[in-house]
Amino acid sequence: MREIECISVFDMLKVGVGPSSSHTLGPWRAAQRWIQELKDNKCFEEVDSVHIDLYGSLSLTGKGHATDLAVMLGLAGFDPVKMEIDQIDPEIFNIKTTKSIILNGENAIHFDPETQIKFNRKFLPFHPNGLTFRATLINGKKTSSSYYSIGGGFVVKEERKNASKKMKSFQEFPFQIEKATELLAYCNAENKCISEIVMENEKSLRSPEEIHQGLKEIWDVMLESMYIGCHTEGSLPGGLNVHRRAFDMNKRLLGEATYNSPQEWLETIRKTEVKFRQILKWVSCFAISVNEVNASLGRVVTAPTNGSAGTVPAVLMYYMVIENHKATFEDIKRFMLVAGEIGSLFKKGATISAAMGGCQAEIGVSSAMAAGALTEAMGGTPAQVLMASEIAMEHHLGLTCDPIGGLVQIPCIERNAMGAIKAINAAEIAMDSDASKAKVPLDKVIETMWDTAKDMNSKYKETSEGGLAVRVNLSDC
Repeated sequence: MREIECISVFDMLKVGVGPSSSHTLGPWRAAQRWIQELKDNKCFEEVDSVHIDLYGSLSLTGKGHATDLAVMLGLAGFDPVKMEIDQIDPEIFNIKTTKSIILNGENAIHFDPETQIKFNRKFLPFHPNGLTFRATLINGKKTSSSYYSIGGGFVVKEERKNASKKMKSFQEFPFQIEKATELLAYCNAENKCISEIVMENEKSLRSPEEIHQGLKEIWDVMLESMYIGCHTEGSLPGGLNVHRRAFDMNKRLLGEATYNSPQEWLETIRKTEVKFRQILKWVSCFAISVNEVNASLGRVVTAPTNGSAGTVPAVLMYYMVIENHKATFEDIKRFMLVAGEIGSLFKKGATISAAMGGCQAEIGVSSAMAAGALTEAMGGTPAQVLMASEIAMEHHLGLTCDPIGGLVQIPCIERNAMGAIKAINAAEIAMDSDASKAKVPLDKVIETMWDTAKDMNSKYKETSEGGLAVRVNLSDC
């Protein structure tokens, strides 16, 4: 029997700290897992010193992605979902100045990040995002473990073909889905829309109440990240001096309107008369706001990654403020369930890691997720949903990942806005089409994306060794 990755919507849409799911959230989770591994092996209390080796893409763009900071916070026992954002800088400052770290908040040891976190240009064989934790115990014995951050916050210890946060037997989901054709077949056989099929699978893992609450928490973070981004002035950290634009965009669009919370802000936008040009501005504002928060080590939702976190919420907001002013949380749930399922198809059939596939694996996938979700929300058939996702990805194929200075800022932030606009356009085209006559199935574009990823030169895969990253002089920024 085949084994199919059991990927939940909560695997594809996860709350975490920016700027990168694979370079920040993943290493943070890896550090937490290693601490637990030490405890399981009954040697945690005997640790005398630790060293961390970052490899490949984690090394080449690690500073810009705060990989070293994430590792330290994970080792110190902080959780990226729960940690207060304003605690991050003081905690890192304390570790660096005292040259010590309290492992999991329990075991204080000497630790100098300058010498005990090493950036290696070498790539480990299993995945471009590799890191190794090494510990020396009080008795002189040594222990080590390697992890691979494979995109979207997923962390594994094996090669890609076994890479899944939850490698469960496919029998655990009532609907066994690896390809888009299988998903469509279930929809047709059960006379259900995609969100209903996905909900049935989710209910095999959680109660309906838990699903509702989990998606509510995800939506709250999405809305809050847009709100924070639209109400924070200044420049982004990291040295590029990128001006935060969402604040100015929001102010120009709303004028003197007053409100006191993210929900009131949303309702204020809903009541605003919006013309075509303003639609483009609002969608861009929503997407940019999220990724400005992400770029400043803020809390966002991976969708499917941190670097592409703005596309899905921007399109969801578009649906709520432009297409359906009466949208309820039930509409939001359906949107998220479809988006998560589309993302899982790409993870199973290709990759959601820019270090493996370039930015097509991040913005391309997020645009496909948003396009499919919007299509169902607007009443499209399952076949039209898959067609919209295919159209969105088809026009992102070959997109490179070339962040200037290794920071998730240029061109990453604007790409979220472009991905959102393409998603809306793809949904409209699919809604006006006979999906039964589509020439390119979604499965074929996923296969093509993976072929393209394998053929792509490594310097365009999140290494900052090609493209804009080398053409733009940092001293001019």
